[in-house]
Amino acid sequence: MDSKTMTNIGQPASFSEQKKALEELRSDCVKRQKKGLHFILASVFIWAGILLVHLTNLPIESKNLYTFFCACPLMPLAFGISKLLHIDFESKGNPLTKLGIIFSVNQILYILIAMWVFSAVPEKMLMVYAMIFGAHLMPYSWLYQSKSYMLLSILVPIMALVVGLMAEPVVLAAVMVGVEICFSVGLMIENKNN
Repeated sequence: MDSKTMTNIGQPASFSEQKKALEELRSDCVKRQKKGLHFILASVFIWAGILLVHLTNLPIESKNLYTFFCACPLMPLAFGISKLLHIDFESKGNPLTKLGIIFSVNQILYILIAMWVFSAVPEKMLMVYAMIFGAHLMPYSWLYQSKSYMLLSILVPIMALVVGLMAEPVVLAAVMVGVEICFSVGLMIENKNN
């Protein structure tokens, strides 16, 4: 336990003091990282790349492979956007940054499901990929105190399931580009209101 959660005589801080300290750390994340706007803006480009892949005449297996490749520039894109928008990319002074990283890393484990679908039911791989993407947003609703993250973490998986079952993957990719643009606008509004 660090000195911030201890009273001046060495006793653990009260629950209300700990809660207040946690809320201050969350508010710091919201302000410094602008609710992760740089990552959501970067994901617009990622989904646009996925859309371009699915507009080609390549076989579905190739499209799915290139879909995975499209996610590779996420970090450099988010870093560049953070510099343009003056967003603290790392927020090293805030211990909740590590928690945010854990929230993202768990998505990598779920991508294993998409990899299985890649070979088992290739025409539904993008649907599963979009569902995983949407679901991984939920913990950020707590971290960034954001209704947009909560709403999209529920709507994206449901929407991806419905669109993915009823339409071609290219339609889902186009819908995801639109969703990410709307999500970005929602975060901009939330940031402006903070």
